[in-house]
Amino acid sequence: MTNLVLSIMPVILAAAEAAPVDPKAMAALGAGIAIGLGALGSSLAMGNLAGKALESGARQPEIFSKIQTLMLMAIVFIESLCIYSLVVALLLIFTF
Repeated sequence: MTNLVLSIMPVILAAAEAAPVDPKAMAALGAGIAIGLGALGSSLAMGNLAGKALESGARQPEIFSKIQTLMLMAIVFIESLCIYSLVVALLLIFTF
């Protein structure tokens, strides 16, 4: 992966010297990457959390209420990460 990035870098730098880059376009690209990675990470984390919680609840049904409480608290923290990425994306879009 790093070899690919290093081999493409001279092409990117040559294109950047040929034509100036619009800051608004770069802000929009950054906003898309920010919200995309934030949503991807949050959805993977929530899916993993729900799967493990259901698996542990199936193994020990008597503690499922405690697991459910902990799962909901963890989902709140995971969702806050997605909201932070949304705030970053909105700041990038509306400040440039």
